[in-house]
Amino acid sequence: MTEGNGDPAQVGEGTRAVRAGLPVPVKYEPTLPGPVFAAHFHLPGEPTGPYTYGRDENPTWSHLERAIGELEAPGEPVETVTFASGMAAISAVLFSQLKAGDSVVLPSDGYQALPLVREQLEAYGVEVRTAPTGDDAQLSVLDGAQLLWIETPSNPGLDVCDVRRLTRAAHAAGALVAVDNTLATPLGQRPLDLGADFSVASDTKGMTGHGDILLGHVTCRDPQLAAGVRRWRKVVGAIPGPMEAWLAHRSLATLQLRIERQCANALALAEVLGERDEVTGLRYPGLPSDPSYKIASRQMRRFGCVVSFVLPDRGHAERFLEGLRLVDEATSFGGVRSTAERRGRWGGDAVPEGFIRFSAGAEDAEDLVGDLLRALDEAAG
Repeated sequence: MTEGNGDPAQVGEGTRAVRAGLPVPVKYEPTLPGPVFAAHFHLPGEPTGPYTYGRDENPTWSHLERAIGELEAPGEPVETVTFASGMAAISAVLFSQLKAGDSVVLPSDGYQALPLVREQLEAYGVEVRTAPTGDDAQLSVLDGAQLLWIETPSNPGLDVCDVRRLTRAAHAAGALVAVDNTLATPLGQRPLDLGADFSVASDTKGMTGHGDILLGHVTCRDPQLAAGVRRWRKVVGAIPGPMEAWLAHRSLATLQLRIERQCANALALAEVLGERDEVTGLRYPGLPSDPSYKIASRQMRRFGCVVSFVLPDRGHAERFLEGLRLVDEATSFGGVRSTAERRGRWGGDAVPEGFIRFSAGAEDAEDLVGDLLRALDEAAG
């Protein structure tokens, strides 16, 4: 938090989200300056200033990156690099840190685009090993790797691993650790505090929360690691647009409000789903009966907005989705409007045909629960 806005390590999360990254107040200037649209900047003499060319830096990115850094590690020196999408952020870490002959450990049950990344890594001569998120199984294939990639909770299965345990083992073995924190957001989990070297997220999801922009970020404590990620952004040009960056910064002000409501709604839905005979495989890390609850409670402050469960078959799942009136059938999560989908329609995820990923929005809980129950009853009838 900038000078004059209070100590970021002392204020509450809601205050921090509202004030994060704002510049020092200047009379007659806006609280949050508008987006800077510039391919180049006035640059007489030697290029020693912060802004030279639009692919390198932009004042709008700077405000947003400072804001995200304050959420990732309040009161601590960190560097954040923003990207045009979550996949751009993921790729920047992997391809800036790995070279031919290196080994990387990825989750076998992670984000669906990771197999595409695996193909490209292997084409560049990087050995890719995989293991599931649950039971800290990635430890079994860690030996000799240069980078461990963790996704917890995993998407879409919602398994949780012990980040502290994995990072200690990885660092002891000489490997760096990156954590995809998309589902939790910094208000649910702080990977850097758990020992990770990189905290990565698709800000398309919960961080911005309105389903209208694509964005991603990487945050590091180590300036050298951040420099490598930033250089990769420059080389490939995976830069965020200034309008998207400004919209993202504006959206952060409501982050705590949104996340609180969405997590509460997700728990309410999980509790109701647990009482239904036709529902199996229910997962929500914040549910005391969930297999991951014990670990999640140790490292997460909030458990996310996503609930997953299985209905008897494909037809049953599709009838359920068609019956929902307050929920959009869409392939994302983390937004203020609830979404749900049958994940098996895409292929690629090792899930049953009736597997549902449900992202709780910010609607009234009683309305969501009522809609869910009605749709389940109609689908079963």
